[in-house]
Amino acid sequence: MQNVDIMTDFDFIPFSDGVDMRAVSEEAFNRLSFTFTEAHIKRLISAALSPDAGENDRYVCASLLKNADIAAKGSFPLCQDTGIATVFGWQQGSAVLAAAEQTGSGDVYDDISAGIAHVYESRRLRYSTACPSSFYDEYDPKNNMPAQIALFNGKCSLAPVPPFALRAAEKCGSQALPMIFTAKGGGSSNKTSFVSGTKAYLASERFRAFLRDEISHFGTSACPPYTIAVVAGGLSPEQNLLTLKLATCGAYDDMTYEPNPAGFRDRALEEEVMQIAKETGFGAQFGGTQFALEAIVIRLSRHGASCPLSAGVSCSAHRNVKAVVTEKGFYVEKTCIEPSLVPGFTEAVQAAEAGACCAPSESAAVHQIDTSAGMQGVLGALRGAKPGERVLISGDILVARDAAHARWMALVDSGKPLPDYCTRYPICYAGPARTPDGAVIGSFGPTTAGRMDVYAELLMSRGAALVTLAKGNRSREWTSACEKYGAFYLGTPGGIAALIASSYITAQKIIDYEELGMEAVRLVTVQNLPCFVITNDKGEDFYTAL
Repeated sequence: MQNVDIMTDFDFIPFSDGVDMRAVSEEAFNRLSFTFTEAHIKRLISAALSPDAGENDRYVCASLLKNADIAAKGSFPLCQDTGIATVFGWQQGSAVLAAAEQTGSGDVYDDISAGIAHVYESRRLRYSTACPSSFYDEYDPKNNMPAQIALFNGKCSLAPVPPFALRAAEKCGSQALPMIFTAKGGGSSNKTSFVSGTKAYLASERFRAFLRDEISHFGTSACPPYTIAVVAGGLSPEQNLLTLKLATCGAYDDMTYEPNPAGFRDRALEEEVMQIAKETGFGAQFGGTQFALEAIVIRLSRHGASCPLSAGVSCSAHRNVKAVVTEKGFYVEKTCIEPSLVPGFTEAVQAAEAGACCAPSESAAVHQIDTSAGMQGVLGALRGAKPGERVLISGDILVARDAAHARWMALVDSGKPLPDYCTRYPICYAGPARTPDGAVIGSFGPTTAGRMDVYAELLMSRGAALVTLAKGNRSREWTSACEKYGAFYLGTPGGIAALIASSYITAQKIIDYEELGMEAVRLVTVQNLPCFVITNDKGEDFYTAL
């Protein structure tokens, strides 16, 4: 590649000694774990400043912007769920990979994996993978491996080749290796849906009904505002789902809108998706209009008897970086290291701070909770709270999620009582990233509440989980239990893990199951942690009322 300025949105990093794929993956994952592209920052600003944004929309979007500014300093990753590492590449020729094999370990996949593993270790990112030791048993490999890596031939038709990859071949030569690096958390991956449809879906009203149904089912547990992707068609289910995955990674941001057999976007349906998202009322997590930042709707060719359909999201932690590898060095997408300098950032934050929800001392609908009053004191302070009202919680809270809940159930099943701590504190579902040097705790944010709904009767009947903190909507089973046992569910903003860790948590210690790593039971001290009442002790639920 001769001219550095042919990709003005990319930085060029030269190789010092041959093609080093480990260096490429290290640089990409360092960037995407702590910084966003400027385009994503601008979408968040636009959502916060939208004329029809509600106060809660502005509050969440401003919090996400402040979170991005904190994370960009390089200590706290953008999200506590630092994601499963995924890499795609489209090789145009063999020279780059052959050179990489000669100067690296001899296996390009191993070199890419080694670079990723080094970032997760050296930057103290959270390990989220669970590897099987038997069909039912698992262990933590303590390196977040394996990564998902797929290097396609440049002409591969398993999914449409991203336009940026085609341009890279033109600009950088036939031997260039365009790549996309992404980290995707479990919450957003869990929102992927797939339907083995037929041509009957390719009718205006039927397809719009499909869109309305799928978008309403996304809910808020994957941390909106979302990038929503929808793919209709595909020569196989595999082609459809891979295209969806790539669409959520930004691969098709500049795909053509002109119909063609290889795949194209539909502008009218993308506008329809944005309107449907707005009308859900979910907003940026706690009601409003800013449920989505962007929509991508792709149509593919299909077998005459089939029409696979899929829908999915990329959450507000939209962590994707493109790169192009050459024999001399690599181009890597620029990310925003000073979000506060992006035009509109300050205005977006100020607009949120001007709203009543961001001025708790002036709002009658804000409940100040101190957990040192004991569980009955906390419940008493929440009594009369309505869904949608804001809560500022201070004091000690318990932190426990899936693995700890499973162990508590095993205790009960064996005839043993729950640990005493279960009934003494509100329970927050979270699994923090590892703690940076000099910090109290690593990036800390709520995980999806609904995964713990099966424990409602088990815990509440024994005086536990009477106040819980997490993200997203819950099942009727949980809301009914809240009414039965006088319990509350509070929603904590998702996607602001760096902000919570650096601004709201003052102390933490592991009190049980240390071997569970990020899923160990912790006691965390918080100061004015912001929450919203989602379900109250009367069984009234914020999301079902929308």
